[in-house]
Amino acid sequence: MIVETTDPITGHDVRDLAHSPYIIDGELKIYFESEASKRDYLDIEVEHPGADFEHNLDNPVAMGPGDVTS
Repeated sequence: MIVETTDPITGHDVRDLAHSPYIIDGELKIYFESEASKRDYLDIEVEHPGADFEHNLDNPVAMGPGDVTS
């Protein structure tokens, strides 16, 4: 398991791991300075660009039929 002790919201090192909130995401354990910081992290929406093929990642303008260029 990979352990991350830098709070991704505040950027501060978390030193008291025994009493700090954390999440486990697959093989990654992320520690937070506070429950508020953890909540802010969990509230970030995840983008799924592979599931939304309406937009080309190089061109964020919606593409419709006949708009594809080569």
